[in-house]
Parts: sequence; C-alpha cells; structure tokens
Amino acid sequence: MNIVRSSAYTATATAARLLAGLVAVKLVAWFAGPEGVGKLGQFMSLMSLLAVLAGGGISAGIVKYVAEYRNDPQRLSRLLSAALFYAFCASCLMGCTALLLSRQIALWLLGDPRYEGLIRVLAVAQLGIALVNYMLAVINGFMDVRRLAFIQVLGSVVGTVMMVWLSRWLHLYGALLALVVSQVLWLAVGLPAWWRSSYFRRGMLRMRFDPEMTSLLAAFSVMTLTSAVLPPLVNIVVRDHLAAQFDWERVGYWQAVSKVSDAYLLFLTTAINIHYLPKLASIHGRTALALELRNAFRYLLPAVVALAALVYVSRDWVTRLLFSADFASANALYAPQLVGDVIKIAAFILSYLMLAKAMTRLFVISECVFAVTYLELVYAFTAHFGLVGAMYAFTTNYLLYLAFNVLVVRRYLESCEDG
Repeated sequence: MNIVRSSAYTATATAARLLAGLVAVKLVAWFAGPEGVGKLGQFMSLMSLLAVLAGGGISAGIVKYVAEYRNDPQRLSRLLSAALFYAFCASCLMGCTALLLSRQIALWLLGDPRYEGLIRVLAVAQLGIALVNYMLAVINGFMDVRRLAFIQVLGSVVGTVMMVWLSRWLHLYGALLALVVSQVLWLAVGLPAWWRSSYFRRGMLRMRFDPEMTSLLAAFSVMTLTSAVLPPLVNIVVRDHLAAQFDWERVGYWQAVSKVSDAYLLFLTTAINIHYLPKLASIHGRTALALELRNAFRYLLPAVVALAALVYVSRDWVTRLLFSADFASANALYAPQLVGDVIKIAAFILSYLMLAKAMTRLFVISECVFAVTYLELVYAFTAHFGLVGAMYAFTTNYLLYLAFNVLVVRRYLESCEDG
C-alpha cells in the first residue's frame, strides 16, 4: 500500500483525533483562558511522557518486528509474548512511581496540590494505556490501516463525548480527567475490533519473558523513550522558562500556536508513522529505500507547505475559532512556527530511517543533542527577541536537525547494497 492510499485511510481517523484535541483546547480556553491552556499543555506533556514509559517505549519495536515476522508464526509469537510482558512490567513500575510521587508531580507541574487525585488516576490508568499502545502497535505492524483507522475514529468519538461531559461538570479539572479516562476507554473499542481480525491469535495476549526478543525490543525502547520522553520534558522546561521570563498568559499564547501546529501536522505525522515505519523496516535494497524516501518528499512536502500557508492566511480566524478573542496576541507568533513546521516534516521523513534500521546509538545521541540545542536556542532567542524567540528557536533547531538527517541518510544509502 503506497503513501497516498495509507493517507486516505488514515485521514478520517486523524480528523477525528484532531477534532477531539481541538474540543479539549476550546473548552479549556472557554473555562480557564490562556492560563488554563498553558496548564493543559503541561498535563498533556505529562500524559505523553507516562504513556510511553508505561509501555516500556517498545511500540516502534513491535511495529518493526511484527512487519518482519508476520510470516514466521513462531518468532512472531515469541516477540509478542515478550513485548506484552515487557509492557506489563514497565506499566506497573511507572504506575507505582506516579502514585508515590503524585503530590510532588501536581505541585511541580501544575502548581496546585488539588490536582494530586488527578495524577493518581493517571497512575492507575497506566496498565490500560500500555495495553492500548500494544494493541495499536500490533495492528500497525500488520499494516491493517483500515482497522487502525476504525479504532481511532471510535476512540476519538468516545473521548470527545467524555471531554464535553466532564469539562461542563468540573471545568479544567474535568477536561484533564477526561484526557485520562478516554485513553483507557479505547480498549472497549479496540479489543473487539482486533479480535475480529484474521491475524488475531489468543497467544498474542500471553506474557512470557524471552531474552532474545527482549534484547531486540530493548534497543527500540531506548530509542523510543528518548524521542518520546525528551520533547515533553523539554516543553515543560520551556513553559517554565517562559512563565518565569514573561507570565502564564504569554505561555498560553505560545501553547495556542503550538497546538494549532500540532493539529494540522497530525495528518502528516500519522501518515508517516503508520506507513513508513513498517515499510522502511521491510525494505533493504538501496534503490527501493531511496525511491520510498523520494515518494515521501514528493507527496508530503507540498502538502505541508500548502497547509502551513493556509493556516498563516487564516491565522486570525483560526485563533478566534479554536480559542477566543483573548488569544489575539498569538497571531504574531505564527510565521516562524509555520516555517519550522515545513522543515520539521522534511526532517521527520529522513529520521524514520534511523528507527526502522535500529540505529540506536546514533538516534539517542542525536535526540539528546538537539534537545539541548533547542533549550539553548530558546534561552538565547527569547532574551533577545522576546516571546517570538521561542518560535525562532524551534525553526532554527529543526533546520539543524534536517541537515544532520540528510548526512545520515546519504551515508546509509552509500553503504547499503542494492537489492
């Protein structure tokens, strides 16, 4: 299945996820204003962090090796048993840790001990979220795009209903609680759909420790945890820095533009994740790899340029629609952010080669280095340019990351045999 067909199957699912996310932001903007949107960003960063840690960060590994072993039932069974055991142990560890530190996390992240109960709910939910991640990774590994899209659409609908109900009842607290509960409720939608697939076997829900498979998954765990843990942590540090240098209202403006960026890019990043990771994992010849990457640039870069231009032209309307008139000051932040978005997608297309080919050391080092450079650029540019400097830092850092990935891909293709 090519990138066009994959994108077509995932478009509806992505739109549903996008709508659910925008409903959350809009409700928080109504009930809590720019300050509430800033805190929503903090909590969503924590959710992203814990969700990945809960499953041990092996989703990308499951996708890769399911794509490779799907015609080898014995190795596939060993892989999935080991993966489920790995995810179970990791989710128990993270859940217990979050429970023990719930008060400290609430104070550090949201500045209010009243959110301690919310952190505890999130801690308990780790087991369910880990199982959801495992299920979706297996379906993705089999390249069952239609079933994956079906689960995402229904899960997003359930999440949206939960968000509207709880936020009207409990306002900001309810919106944050809905983010957690709706993630676990994906099981009610996903498990029946997975059971009805032709490739589902009961053994896929059995846990067993397997040293060989655990070792393979551990390499992906390191890479995924690095790429998934660093961005939320870095964004938390950036928000704290902006709040200290300016105030939480301006953090809300920065968060609003970032959320718009994440929203429209979700269509493209989903297509890259669902199509390219299993596809690149299964391709070994130099010519085929180069062709796949060229096709990605051919279809995705014009799309991101067009979307970014559309967002820029309609930025005032988008801001009022998604947030409120109180966020008008955010309009000045769009231009550098949108330029950075185009560069980000170009870099992502190339960086997936490191994941697909398990370049663990290089990937981890690059993620750490560019996380540090982003923070340094934020500190330097905000001191000189003000709040918009955070957007300049975003764009500059992804430009550097793109240049790095061009070198990596070029060297890999030169060393790769044709096939």
